[in-house]
Amino acid sequence: MINTFDILETIKMISEEHLDVRTVTMGISLRDCCSESLSRLCGRVYDKIARKAEHLVAVCRRIESEYGLPIVNRRVSVTPAALLCDSVDASDVTPLALALDRAAAQVGVNFIGGWSALVHKGETVGDRRLIASIPGALSQTARVCSSVNVATTRAGINMDAVNQMGHTVLACAALTGDRDSVACGKLVVFANAPEDNPFMAGAFHGVGECECAINVGVSGPGAVRAAIERAGDCSLTELAEVIKRTAFKITRMGQLVAAEASKRLGASFGIVDLSLAPTPARGDSVAQILRGMGLDQVGGYGTTAALAMLNDAVKKGGIMASSHVGGLSGAFIPVSEDMGMVEAVAQGTLTLEKLEAMTAVCSVGLDMVVIPGDVTASLIAAIIADEIAIGVINNKTTAVRVIPAHGKRAGDMVNFGGLLGRSPVMEVNRSAADRFVGRGGRIPAPLHAQKN
Repeated sequence: MINTFDILETIKMISEEHLDVRTVTMGISLRDCCSESLSRLCGRVYDKIARKAEHLVAVCRRIESEYGLPIVNRRVSVTPAALLCDSVDASDVTPLALALDRAAAQVGVNFIGGWSALVHKGETVGDRRLIASIPGALSQTARVCSSVNVATTRAGINMDAVNQMGHTVLACAALTGDRDSVACGKLVVFANAPEDNPFMAGAFHGVGECECAINVGVSGPGAVRAAIERAGDCSLTELAEVIKRTAFKITRMGQLVAAEASKRLGASFGIVDLSLAPTPARGDSVAQILRGMGLDQVGGYGTTAALAMLNDAVKKGGIMASSHVGGLSGAFIPVSEDMGMVEAVAQGTLTLEKLEAMTAVCSVGLDMVVIPGDVTASLIAAIIADEIAIGVINNKTTAVRVIPAHGKRAGDMVNFGGLLGRSPVMEVNRSAADRFVGRGGRIPAPLHAQKN
């Protein structure tokens, strides 16, 4: 049972430590919108989103006012759009992305996720149409986010899709080169993508989900950092307990918001995703948590161990606070969205190779990493393949959101503005992997995938 006492404990976290509800995301099934006519499909999709999410923003504002809880983003996720593209009478499905964008603007949400395809074992006609449309769709829309799942632990890695995504990322970069290739910031490549993730750019409303659900993402890097500072010079065992207790309080706040929002909107309660998702605001940083734990700078030796402990403690604390914890839940390490990460890159302590090691123990993967714009598609595919392999072998979600900044070199600064932040361009290892990734086919599933 939730009571207001659970929330009152977090008042200081909210007012002084950047604690917030990062997103209330409404997941909407669009499977009943299918049509052979692309124009009819676009109309049905627009109408359903406009109807289902009509009151989402207003309800979130009322909850903010009544409980004093800041809700930073309101978002919508939809059925992976590739599923709707199999039987339409057009090869170019970009108009559907434009319809999603118009619907998102109509209901007033920040982003809409679900320009997505699940191709871990192969592609259908709809998958191919959607992936081909990604560069045009993301360059022509303001709110649409895209994701492609190229691997699972049970299926292995679809290297044909990995190769395809290397070219897709480059095309997105080129089409928005005048805006620091920002379209790539709305595109993520997954292994083991969760169906109930409320965070962008990877949110979609999975085929195993109900008609309409509310998923809430709660974030509190500042609150965790402050709790660690108050704990002082204690052992790591004691520090883990501090993080767990803090994560519990943060998750209880998310549970309240999810329960209230779903009740008022007539939707199902989906999940609470407790993820320490940073923002560009100073003090709202996962990197600063790691430094508070005792690191001189992120990227040095000990960083992976500290991150592993943080991620585990956050999950343990959060899982006790809600009946439905899901999504990604843990610690995010997006570079451009975390001022502490940006500083570590600028100082040279945080490299792409160290980031990859850190992703083995955090919630997602190589996230909002800016690299030189002159890289090849095969090099991007190799980066994706390495990260996806970590997810497949470790039976966890990993992802790549990499931005080859058009016309930029290592050391240059790019600025996306808003939540996406700013970052130096990181150097990459130029050793070619063309022959390896060019073989195509599927990397078979690991032995431990056979659990039946």
